[in-house]
Amino acid sequence: MSHSDVGGRLASIKHVVLVLSGKGGVGKSSCTVQLALSLVSQGRRVGVLDIDLCGPSIPRMLGLEGRQIHQASAGWVPVYADPSKRLACMSIGFLLPGKDSSVVWRGPKKNAMIKLFLADVYWGDLDYLLIDTPPGTSDEHLAAVEYLQEWSPDGAVIVTTPQAVALSDVKKEISFCRTVGLPVLGLIENMSGFVCPHCAECTNVFSTGGGEGLAKHTDVPFLGRAPIDPGLVMLLEQEDKTLVPNANDPAAPKETTASIVETYQRCALSPLFADIARRLAQGIGADNGGRSHPPASTE
Repeated sequence: MSHSDVGGRLASIKHVVLVLSGKGGVGKSSCTVQLALSLVSQGRRVGVLDIDLCGPSIPRMLGLEGRQIHQASAGWVPVYADPSKRLACMSIGFLLPGKDSSVVWRGPKKNAMIKLFLADVYWGDLDYLLIDTPPGTSDEHLAAVEYLQEWSPDGAVIVTTPQAVALSDVKKEISFCRTVGLPVLGLIENMSGFVCPHCAECTNVFSTGGGEGLAKHTDVPFLGRAPIDPGLVMLLEQEDKTLVPNANDPAAPKETTASIVETYQRCALSPLFADIARRLAQGIGADNGGRSHPPASTE
């Protein structure tokens, strides 16, 4: 496999965005899923590539656990999360013998798998490829940037929570992006408060405003903030994604929808992430065609 194999796959993808976090547990994967669902609802075709090899959570969040990928003449066919096949997903979770199976790999094997994902998955025509990464600035991040650099990924969205301990690590993530020449498209302040399912009052459990302040301090676009929403938690945890969760009465009969894309539109966070997705699209000039940034560098 050469770097040109990666370029061949990216040729039909208009925008490539990495989703990063300096710290684990800030809700990066749930933000990736919500961005993907919001973009699909806005008429885009989206792929989600999960390169968190040791903790692949995207299949569960999209309701795809236990699904199999298939090998076609054009390459691996991703798994689709909706009947219209506008939301595609690829994850090592589809290749493991069971959902509790661990991945015990050193860096070179991780790098090889990431390159295989980038070079051998047949996404077809996509408006966006969102790459969900593990926390930190390690092998997976360097491998993704290296293999993508000649085809100019649009950049990275960084996810943080508002408290100081998370912000400290996010500064390192921003530094990483600038070191390797990866544009920072914006920052999302996640878990900025808790919305009570009964009275809808928002309580700032982890404080609020820290992410927005960091964005201003580091001259990074602020995409928005999102609170903890019990309804979203229920949707991402339940197996059947066509059931609309009712956080006020979990035992009550549930309304059904055609797919997770439609179900998510009934969640309280859907309008917030719709705005975040629009700001992201505007920031990368999505209405002006495909990627136009200069190549990133790992040197």
